[in-house]
Amino acid sequence: MRRFETGKRGLPHSWQINCVLSDEGKEARSWYVDETYVNVKGKWCYLYRAIDRDGNLVDSMVSEKRDMEAAKRFFKQAVDVVGHAPERVTTDGHDSYPRAIRETLGSEVTHRTNRYLNNRLEQDHRGIKQRYYPMRGFGSVAAASRFCRAFDEVRQFFRVRTTTKQQVSLTQQREVFRYRLDALKTMVLVA
Repeated sequence: MRRFETGKRGLPHSWQINCVLSDEGKEARSWYVDETYVNVKGKWCYLYRAIDRDGNLVDSMVSEKRDMEAAKRFFKQAVDVVGHAPERVTTDGHDSYPRAIRETLGSEVTHRTNRYLNNRLEQDHRGIKQRYYPMRGFGSVAAASRFCRAFDEVRQFFRVRTTTKQQVSLTQQREVFRYRLDALKTMVLVA
């Protein structure tokens, strides 16, 4: 079994799991970044999320504000998680992104803005939204942050497809699920 560097909760980083099975050396070179709303104590906060070109989670962060400082903090955190800056970042065109990308990731990173290029991430928000809606919001920003990060990591950990159009049979999906569930049980018992 391959050994992974573990994240804050003891799980391997999601991009490590899926990059083992896909193109080594090509992981997370193109990021899709967007934010969505989450309800915290009746007030709307922002959940920043980034995925790579294959739909693998790069990072997520909850912020009370949608401004330059939050965008910079998110990009810095994402680079710390992945270990390198991307070659290209696709966003929805919010005013704070171009400067935050330039100052945090460097001027050599290509920034694309197009409403339709980010549909991949807009659809990916559905998973967390479907789980979050029945909860009717969070009690604190810290609780929202913990839940969103853990939910995204566990969801990514059990994700079978490593590329966008990869065909995986049901038998293979079950086998991978069982293997990862056993690995998760082992990690929880060790921790």
